[in-house]
Amino acid sequence: MAYKYNPTPQSVLKTTSTLPSFTLSSMASSPSLLEETMLLLFVFLLFTSCSLSAQETLHNNGSLSFSFPLTSLRRSPQASPSFYSSFISQNKKAAALKSSSFSSSPYNYRSGFKYSMILLVSLPIGTPPQTQQMILDTGSQLSWIQCHKKVPRKPPPSSVFDPSLSSSFSVLPCNHPLCKPRIPDFTLPTSCDQNRLCHYSYFYADGTLAEGNLVREKITFSRSQSTPPLILGCAEESRDDKGILGMNLGRLSFASQAKITKFSYCVPTRQVRPGLAPTGSFYLGENPNSGGFQYISLLTFPQSQRMPNLDPMAYTVAMQGIRIGNKKLNIPISAFRPGPSGAGQTMIDSGSEFTYLVDEAYNKVREEVVRLVGPKLKKGYVYGGVSDMCFDGNAVEIGRLIGNMVFEFDKGVEIVVEKERVLADVGGGVHCVGMGRSEMLGAASNIIGNFHQQNTWVEFDLANRRVGLGKADCSRSV
Repeated sequence: MAYKYNPTPQSVLKTTSTLPSFTLSSMASSPSLLEETMLLLFVFLLFTSCSLSAQETLHNNGSLSFSFPLTSLRRSPQASPSFYSSFISQNKKAAALKSSSFSSSPYNYRSGFKYSMILLVSLPIGTPPQTQQMILDTGSQLSWIQCHKKVPRKPPPSSVFDPSLSSSFSVLPCNHPLCKPRIPDFTLPTSCDQNRLCHYSYFYADGTLAEGNLVREKITFSRSQSTPPLILGCAEESRDDKGILGMNLGRLSFASQAKITKFSYCVPTRQVRPGLAPTGSFYLGENPNSGGFQYISLLTFPQSQRMPNLDPMAYTVAMQGIRIGNKKLNIPISAFRPGPSGAGQTMIDSGSEFTYLVDEAYNKVREEVVRLVGPKLKKGYVYGGVSDMCFDGNAVEIGRLIGNMVFEFDKGVEIVVEKERVLADVGGGVHCVGMGRSEMLGAASNIIGNFHQQNTWVEFDLANRRVGLGKADCSRSV
């Protein structure tokens, strides 16, 4: 697998863990001594490889922690879009692209914008574990992995999960309660396939489609720690070779099912030597760096307050405003708060590369950028149909003229985007302010993407309903 392990992170899992069970039922009933020896060696090597990606730490308070490298990966132009969010289709036929009519749901969004950066973590899945690359996504609920179809003509890619090799794998039948419509807080379109299994279609905001069967499978963190069987998607139809680690507030996200009360990540900067993937950190549980974090409260929305343009499972925060240089932009706070329809919600999303703002906020940002560097704008150019603050000139000079960009939250907490990181390299010598219009994406929300989370610890403290932020050099964070 082309996953790069750098000396990094130490992450943490707080969950009721069980000893993984390795059964030999799939082997011959009377193995020889040599076969037994080879099998034990195989299992040992698997666990050894897992220990390279997950470092286990026992803290003084008795909590167990694991660490995983988090890789920031540039996508190829042919790859599927890397905007992942919980804005999914409510219509199975639309999701499967079998119908041109869409549901009236406000989450039925599509866009042709292809993003280049995703956050990857490798997790050991199954018994014995198979290492799977998954995109860390705080904007989605369902976690899913790539499962290969049994096509005898050619072997499956090594990155694809083979269910037949795992003793803990099982499928969900059609009569499972989850395979019924209108499950509270789980809007995934499901149906019964020809094999009487629970089939799903997941249709992301940008049009990315993944579909397959719902299954149960364990994630094995170490020789002594694993999750109980979790409900995952086993995707056989997807344009990507990587899965999704859904981490939103939904009851079927990985965080909820595994009873994780806290997780955090640190997104590395892109400025690295050619050929090297920047690697940061991903923690499940307590983070040893959290002493320096500043916290903001999550906004919650009870069932009685649900609104058509609101994603109640997203990590919604109270943004107060935006500064560019030393200037506070004249954007009303109401632009960053859900209105009567839910429009204006501000969420933190690791699955989106750029940050997206509602027009009321985006126009003020653009107005200030034009005032500072207007003559240098690339005339008539709109990147991906959503970002029209792009430049052909010297990115360092333009960034210096724009200055730092600051996202202000309540309690005086800030995300500071230094002038060296204000512009994103979008290829062809073009650099753009890492922002887009959410309206052009089809959303009515403010979405803080991973481009503006670089060199920042972002911790989701689910038990205390808050988000922690801390400055860091993410390529060196542990």
